[in-house]
Amino acid sequence: MHIAIIGYGKMGRLIEAHALRRNHHITAIVDPFATECKTPTGALVFKSLQEGGNLGKADVAIEFTRPDTAVENIKILAEQKIPLLVGTTGWTDRLAEVTQILEASGASLLWASNFSLGVNLFYRIAAFAAHLMDSFPEYDVGGWEAHHNQKADSPSGTAQTLIDWILSSMERKKTPVWETLHRPPAPEEIHYQSLRVGSMPGIHTVIFDSPADTIEITHTARNREGLASGALLAAEWLVGCPGPGKPAGTPRPGVFTLDYVLKDLLGV
Repeated sequence: MHIAIIGYGKMGRLIEAHALRRNHHITAIVDPFATECKTPTGALVFKSLQEGGNLGKADVAIEFTRPDTAVENIKILAEQKIPLLVGTTGWTDRLAEVTQILEASGASLLWASNFSLGVNLFYRIAAFAAHLMDSFPEYDVGGWEAHHNQKADSPSGTAQTLIDWILSSMERKKTPVWETLHRPPAPEEIHYQSLRVGSMPGIHTVIFDSPADTIEITHTARNREGLASGALLAAEWLVGCPGPGKPAGTPRPGVFTLDYVLKDLLGV
């Protein structure tokens, strides 16, 4: 599989390393600081997508940039019909607009708030627990998340997806509250807070609390390795690649999330 990397920061470099371990090829790297990029792969290096042309005839582009650039990147690659995997968070308030563009162009997009397989299994565990707790109103629900102090968005995209899963599993909870509360939360609200400190990769906790006891479910990321391996697995799925080191097949047109990939893997 031939891959273009959009954004050559920490995640872009990690994607490159994992792709090479899986015997894929890096055909192009796009980063506004491209003159400072040092890549061992012999890939073409560009400062912008406009400069990049067809990105070395990549089978797929993998994008980890910033919320303020992600949508424009999606538009450009949709026009070029290059299948795109987006790991940037903080842009999905424009998902309806992006979906219209992708459907009109017949291009392919797979996005996720978090590509870690562990996190996506955590969503399902938390949702099942929420379903059980819904019948017991003495258990309130809330939680918190923490990330490094360079993270651009708050709450995290992972937290927003996590709460979406929980709300879909509960009838008595309807609304997330992300900001600081200066009042008691309403019975239908879930209070979920964010912390930005140091260099931690990410912690997400869901709390079910009653007068008698507390149940906590936590996912802790030790590093970004799970994000990179999950992103490459999803990219292989998007372009019909049967596995590491194999050529791309026929891309799947449309807009997908990692949930589609997991349903295929889990058979549910």
